[in-house]
Amino acid sequence: MNETNGLAAASPSDIAAAAERLAGAAASGVPCSPVRDLIGRDDLAAAYAVQAALAASRLAAGARITGRKIGLTSEAVQRQLGVDQPDLGVLFEDMAYADGDTIPIGRVLQPRAEAEIAFVLRADLDAGPLDAPQVRAAIAYAVAALEICGSRIAGWDISFGDTVADNASSGAYVLGTERRTLDEFDPVDVAMSMSIGGEEVSTGTGAACLGDPIEAVVWLARMARDLGEPLRAGQVVLSGALGPMRPVAAGDTVTATLSGLGTVTVRFTEGAAA
Repeated sequence: MNETNGLAAASPSDIAAAAERLAGAAASGVPCSPVRDLIGRDDLAAAYAVQAALAASRLAAGARITGRKIGLTSEAVQRQLGVDQPDLGVLFEDMAYADGDTIPIGRVLQPRAEAEIAFVLRADLDAGPLDAPQVRAAIAYAVAALEICGSRIAGWDISFGDTVADNASSGAYVLGTERRTLDEFDPVDVAMSMSIGGEEVSTGTGAACLGDPIEAVVWLARMARDLGEPLRAGQVVLSGALGPMRPVAAGDTVTATLSGLGTVTVRFTEGAAA
């Protein structure tokens, strides 16, 4: 890292090296060392520059963006990972699974599951105040969702900079089938229970997600616009965990039940990514 006015600052070569390290881990299936030695623990601009470089490489290879995820919205998850603010990541088409699908365990490095509310947008969020009323009006419907978080960094040894650079520790996501409009339920009142193999392993409520999942989307909409990639109609927004995430292994069946939104289930099998 370079030194600027006595403060460490990531150089373009540092950012490129961090992106290369993470891309190598994703390609090989072997987790890498943290990238904070290159970009620092808390350099937001550098971390999102790494994330953008990785996303650009995926897009150049033919990937398609389907939406965004908000990470680290739950105090419980923040405590688990030792961070104190949200982050965002990019969702790609090959990360999407349907309710009841099976995921090869090798599809996501060091997988951990968490339950949340997913919103699908019917309008762009690229102009205006991007406040709660505007965000609510832009949401077409919500569904129950599971996010399968993954880390390209060995042992989940991550600082805030590491997880942001690593696409907010994204892996895969699973959407339920019961669609509800905001006239039909209130996200802040949702109660969540997640089980693995029939045993309850995580619980929470909508209030655990930055106080209200709608406020989480407000944060995301503003941050995405600030980063130059605003939210668009048709995109999926994973609004953040309602409770602690839990590790998963081959043979596990994960089910989340969200009041007002029904259930969503996914199974994990042996095998590498298809």
